[in-house]
Amino acid sequence: MALAQRMSEEDFQQFALTGAEGAWELHDGRLVEKPVVTWSHGDIVIELAHRLRLQLDRDQYRVFTELRVRRPPATVLMPDLLVVPTVCGQTLRDQPTLAIFADPLPLVVEVWSPSTGGYDVDTKAPMYEQRGDREIWRIHPFERTLTSWQRQRDGSYREMVHRAGSVTPMALPGVTIDLDNLFDG
Repeated sequence: MALAQRMSEEDFQQFALTGAEGAWELHDGRLVEKPVVTWSHGDIVIELAHRLRLQLDRDQYRVFTELRVRRPPATVLMPDLLVVPTVCGQTLRDQPTLAIFADPLPLVVEVWSPSTGGYDVDTKAPMYEQRGDREIWRIHPFERTLTSWQRQRDGSYREMVHRAGSVTPMALPGVTIDLDNLFDG
């Protein structure tokens, strides 16, 4: 649900920190509530977060499911999952502010749900590319696919569709996600 009234990022942060119910994003100055999602969506997000946490060094990376990224102007998105270098959170750790990351991240993930499917690919993925995120994943639990967009040295993105086997995020050395196990889990 989008609200017609425009707001600044500062107003958005104040709104979000008031404890308003729902998961909210800011799209070019418009307040937008993320829609509800399916069981499969939630299950994939939590399972993937667990598998990433088991393989990542906590001193180097953190895995989040409810934080946000910024893409100016006045756009704050809430990916389903993001991997953040621990150093990026140092300045936010003891601050009573909303955690919003402006710098490109190693991995940003969206999981398809009937309520968000087209929007995630058509709108959010290009915004993550504009941010310069190293790798963007869109996982489709019903088609059992993982589409990845990997940032190349020239700034372009290479798209790959994975239907089975293991996937290794390019920016996270030593991490492997077994898709068959993830979808069957």
